[in-house]
Amino acid sequence: MNDPSDTAFDVLVIGSGLSGINAAYRIQESLPDAHFAMLEARHELGGTWSQFRYPGVRSDSDLHTLGFAFHPWRAKNPIATGESIMDYLHKTAQKFDLEKKIRYRHKVVAADWRSEQQQWRVQVQVGDGEGGERRVTYWTKWLIMGTGYYNYDDPMKTNIPGIEKFQGEIVHPQFWPEGLDYKGKRMIVVGSGATTITLLPALVDSGVGSVTQLQRSPSYIMSLPQEDQPCFEKYAPEWLTLRYKRFMFTLIPILFYKFCIWFPSLASQFLVSKAAAQLPPDFPVDPHFKPGYNPWQQRMCLCPDGDYFKAFSSGKAHIVTDTIKSVVADGIELDSGDKLEADIIVTATGLNMRFLGGVDVSVDGEKVHVPSQYMWRTSMLTSLPNLGNIIGYWNASWTLGSDTASRLFVRLMKYQQEHGYTSVVPVISEQDKNKTVSASPLNSTYVRNAMSKMPKCAERGPWRPRDNWFVDNFAAWRGGVEDGLKWERVAQ
Repeated sequence: MNDPSDTAFDVLVIGSGLSGINAAYRIQESLPDAHFAMLEARHELGGTWSQFRYPGVRSDSDLHTLGFAFHPWRAKNPIATGESIMDYLHKTAQKFDLEKKIRYRHKVVAADWRSEQQQWRVQVQVGDGEGGERRVTYWTKWLIMGTGYYNYDDPMKTNIPGIEKFQGEIVHPQFWPEGLDYKGKRMIVVGSGATTITLLPALVDSGVGSVTQLQRSPSYIMSLPQEDQPCFEKYAPEWLTLRYKRFMFTLIPILFYKFCIWFPSLASQFLVSKAAAQLPPDFPVDPHFKPGYNPWQQRMCLCPDGDYFKAFSSGKAHIVTDTIKSVVADGIELDSGDKLEADIIVTATGLNMRFLGGVDVSVDGEKVHVPSQYMWRTSMLTSLPNLGNIIGYWNASWTLGSDTASRLFVRLMKYQQEHGYTSVVPVISEQDKNKTVSASPLNSTYVRNAMSKMPKCAERGPWRPRDNWFVDNFAAWRGGVEDGLKWERVAQ
């Protein structure tokens, strides 16, 4: 069990979701003598999968790659429910004896790198946040941020004119009320992303009176079969089948992504035709399923076995592509002149992205302006020594990026020990700064809104944004640890 008086560590991992558990396993596996802990702000592990409770909540990536390489997803369905993902995370933590490393209700609020001590001084709020909390100071040589990419406390605030006039119930999926009674009622779900694609069939299946998806513009949506059984599975050993599935679910999305980027018109025609084939006969594809942007300019949505498309055959699910004139007491008036009546409005308009979990970071007491920094291999930031930040992929599952980052951090720690270094920090040249690029290739509203909060990338070498697991996996395994990094030995 954890000793609460123990506050000095070699490594602190912030967060115990997919990223935190993955990082903890890699540390335990490769640095068996390291003294480390995970600090979790919530009452349980799981991160996103602990918080999200809306109907039908499920992964928007396949579990063969969203799951861990060291503990493969064994179920046949690649798209999994939130409940089964939570069960998988608990079993992983128990199997590898990681749960004892987690300190719950430990919210990191600030971290200051102290050059003299060559350590991070971490301010932690301990308690449930209801008046009984206290501040505790931790010290650590390395700080790894596995805090995800969005604000757990505040959803993205979308300007919906007249929303205050609505006399029904307004719900944001991030804070879905327990026991919300929507059976037999009229619902409007505002949005076109992964949450909406998940909600629509789940609401239809659980007794909603009617549900209308109201979107300003459509998304590209692909159906993913739930029985992904290779022809040789009956004869091959399980370990081989699982590796094959993980490899194929890594390779095919990368190839498809490249196809979409290189041949956007062909990719668009393919995706729209696939959607049309799964909709009811004579269902209008344009404008509801014909986006005005190229594939992968926004994140692609997945639905298992086409359940989203099938929902429109129920007679309970409808879709409207229009813009909102104003919300009124009993529904939404549209710019087209039409009106949608509703008892409940769900604002599935995106997440409020946040970097470094909202932790205030500083160096020797001087606050670091994170948006001015550059990312080294999308995993470390200029100006911040011995700090690893875990970011998944925009165009693939989160855990693929999380694992390459965690293995890279472990390599850096080993290199530090072997050569007697006490700190490492990314340093970018002025020449590379002249070729600054965005950290994200997506132009979704929630991503655009967050760009001013995010650090930058550049065009060259370790400063480039990453989009290919095979390249990043090699870099984590065998890539150089000199280019773009400054190593120091400071007597303590």
